[in-house]
Amino acid sequence: QVQLVESGGEMVQAGGSLRLSCAASARTFDYVMGWFRQAPGKEREFVATISGNGGNTDYADSVKSRFTISRNNGKNAVYLQMNSLTPDDTAVYYCAATSSVIRDSTRRRSSEYAYWGQGTQVTVSS
Repeated sequence: QVQLVESGGEMVQAGGSLRLSCAASARTFDYVMGWFRQAPGKEREFVATISGNGGNTDYADSVKSRFTISRNNGKNAVYLQMNSLTPDDTAVYYCAATSSVIRDSTRRRSSEYAYWGQGTQVTVSS
C-alpha cells in the first residue's frame, strides 16, 4: 500500500506558475508516477507521467512545453512544475502511482494506476 499526499495547489493569475508536490509513503523508485486532473463537470484526464528511474516522461498535448514532471527518489517525491497557466488548467490535480518492474516505463491511462492521492486544487484566474 502506498499513500500519496499532494500539496502546492492554490489560486494563481493567468500566466503564472505553480509547483505541485507529491509525497509518497513508499520508495518511489519502484513505481511509475503520474499526474491527472479533473475540472468541474469533466472527467479525470491525464496530465503527465514519469518512469521509475526518471528517464522517461510523457505529457498530454495540452500541457506539453508548459508543464514538467520530475521526481526525487531519495525523497520519495514527485513534482509537477506548471508554467504559463491558463484558466483551462483550473482543476483538482491528483498524484498517482503504480508498481512496475520495468524501470523506464510510463503510463497514461488512469486505469493503470493503483494508488491515488486526495488531490490539490489549482485555480487559475483570468
